[in-house]
Amino acid sequence: MTLNLRKNARFHDGEPITSEDVKFSIETVKTNHPFKSMFEPVENVDTSDPHIAIITFSKSHPAALLAMSSALLPIIPKHVYGDGQDLKSHPMNNAPVGSGPFKFKEFKPGEYIILEKNSDYFLEGRPYLDKIIIKNYKDTTSLALATDKGEVTMFPFLSSTKDIRRLKKNDDLVVTSKGYEAVGPMNWLAFNTNNEILKNEKVRQAIAYGFDRNFITNALHGGQSTAATGPVAPGSPFYAADVEKFELDIEKANKLLDEAGYKPGEDGMRFKLKLDYIPGAAEMQKSVAEYLKPQLKKIGVDVELRASPDFPTWAKRVGGHDFDMSLDIVFNWGDPVIGVHRTYSCENIRKGVIWSNTQSYCNGKVDGLLKLAAEEQDTDKRIALYQEAQEIIVSEAPLAFINTLPYHTAYSKKLGNPPLTVWGAMSPLDEVYFK
Repeated sequence: MTLNLRKNARFHDGEPITSEDVKFSIETVKTNHPFKSMFEPVENVDTSDPHIAIITFSKSHPAALLAMSSALLPIIPKHVYGDGQDLKSHPMNNAPVGSGPFKFKEFKPGEYIILEKNSDYFLEGRPYLDKIIIKNYKDTTSLALATDKGEVTMFPFLSSTKDIRRLKKNDDLVVTSKGYEAVGPMNWLAFNTNNEILKNEKVRQAIAYGFDRNFITNALHGGQSTAATGPVAPGSPFYAADVEKFELDIEKANKLLDEAGYKPGEDGMRFKLKLDYIPGAAEMQKSVAEYLKPQLKKIGVDVELRASPDFPTWAKRVGGHDFDMSLDIVFNWGDPVIGVHRTYSCENIRKGVIWSNTQSYCNGKVDGLLKLAAEEQDTDKRIALYQEAQEIIVSEAPLAFINTLPYHTAYSKKLGNPPLTVWGAMSPLDEVYFK
């Protein structure tokens, strides 16, 4: 693949963007990103010409162009970040140097980030806005109230069904689900398959049969979310409809646990498991966890809820494989190569990396199917391969799939060209303006 770079493109510090920066960026993402399969086929990036980057792949990669979207492959300066320091703790991470339409101005932890117009942006006349202020609110309810009052111009990734309904009543706002087509957000219950109890497939299946997705989507989410049934979100061409749906069946769940050798004790409980959940997303996480605790008690599973004080604590626990079960919100990212393989690939069991294969699930046949699908150029053949892989994964239940997230964007009617393409608010925002 040959990429011809714009000769007038510069980083925010004035240095030109070259093929060396493209190579450095790809290698950085390949080394550090939890989506290992995204750039795994990249063998080399030729930088002989500073304005031409020639990427050599070890095999066919049908999702390569999607993987190079700005949401997944930001071009970062080698002269800043390639100084040998650890990129995860690099001192410039709090004052980043980028190449997009807006450049870093100010960061006040816990309060806001200010980005200002990059007057040297390589697309003439853009961006249209002079400044973007990204405000940090203590909770989504406070953010929704501020949006309702007109203090916030745009609220992306809005998932609270109560807030969606509330903001739709505001005549000064547009509330839409457009802009998340490439995201594929799903809510699921993950199992640590290294756990002595959960390594038994029948136990995982029993838990999947032990709760009611319809109750979650209709009662807890007000009918705004939909049931998730497998690794690929509904709506994707790779979605597999003909898989086991694990509809609520207490009798079957109890039978599976009996077969697994876990008989109820005098108190009716078979065993105890801890359940983690992401803090700050109450409707999709805490409320579901609070439903699962008494619900799974009906099949003899004593669930202990383990709250995390903040997201880093939760991520350290789950990424470090220090959990029994955890609710999680994970995206498909447009193509299974990018956002699905990472959860099931044997090669992506990476302790310490959140949103990798934190379940430690490994099936050689699934690995083989995913690798074939990652190289296949024929769409119909790719779909068939992914559907076969999904049937196996769903059956073996390293995860219990719950629901898709009803992501919406609420924005002021004063805003022109709102970001409603497949990457939504993760797009560059260079064409957004005030009417």
